[in-house]
Amino acid sequence: MPIFTKILEQGKSSLGPGSALKPGAPNVRDWFRDKAREVRSVRVETLVSRNPQYNKNFVRPGFMYLFQYDPKHKEDLPYYDRFPLIFPFEDQGDSFLAMNLHYLPHVYRARLLDYLYDLLNNEKYNETSKIRASYKLLNAASRYKYFKPCVKRYLHSHVRSRFLQIPANEWDIAMFLPLERFAKKSKNYVYKESKDIINGV
Repeated sequence: MPIFTKILEQGKSSLGPGSALKPGAPNVRDWFRDKAREVRSVRVETLVSRNPQYNKNFVRPGFMYLFQYDPKHKEDLPYYDRFPLIFPFEDQGDSFLAMNLHYLPHVYRARLLDYLYDLLNNEKYNETSKIRASYKLLNAASRYKYFKPCVKRYLHSHVRSRFLQIPANEWDIAMFLPLERFAKKSKNYVYKESKDIINGV
């Protein structure tokens, strides 16, 4: 059972049957975020398959995925995340454009996701729920400014695992778990760079 699901089950027990167990309920959302923040380490490699076979049809816009990635020109990059946590925007042939939440410090991730919940296609909060947002839409509104440092392009040929789709009722958990694995720079360095982009520095 993935750690996302374990924490979800803990929430069902701790919050009780009468609680509105969905990310849209502020008290439940905060409970999951706090619980995920308590986790000190995760073997993220075990969450995604080591099988290099890849089907691009598994990447659908608006859904959340976790996967392993090895950039083509990594020697030229100042830093990169080896296990992106993404919301894809669109497939572009040999690559796809996506928003990787790992490039934000937790407080900014929370703010962005709170806004993105307003763009859900339904209120089921399950594997059918997705964000109805394009790059153009997010880029046009100042309230979504936190997404700017997160936009990355990923080559299909450099994906190194299958995609783990995370249902909407586990997004708040996944967002706060220590899943990011930055290469070449520390996460604090990355967060500072992202803050500068958001603030137009």
